[in-house]
Amino acid sequence: MDRAESSATPAHPPPERRPLFPLGHTVATPGALDACEEANVSPSSLLARHASGDWGEIPPEDARENARSLKYGFRVLSSYPIGEDGQKLWIITEADRSSTCLLLPEEY
Repeated sequence: MDRAESSATPAHPPPERRPLFPLGHTVATPGALDACEEANVSPSSLLARHASGDWGEIPPEDARENARSLKYGFRVLSSYPIGEDGQKLWIITEADRSSTCLLLPEEY
């Protein structure tokens, strides 16, 4: 193994991203759970991304709205592509942070 290969592995793993807000009670629609299962995607991993500020694939205006939502206490939206067919899964946390729902866009 040459020197470049041996230095490719970081000495310390990257820090875990910490939640920016509470999720409250988490719920999911049957359609969202089925889609996650079909795509072999963990709902918990998507919730962790959402809570840490990784909004997935949302337009810039929605990302700006999420930043305002964190500051002023409005609802927070994330959208993640799951599966090979491009299926989207949304995660919405209520403004009062009492609950977070995983759902498909067509279930909104």
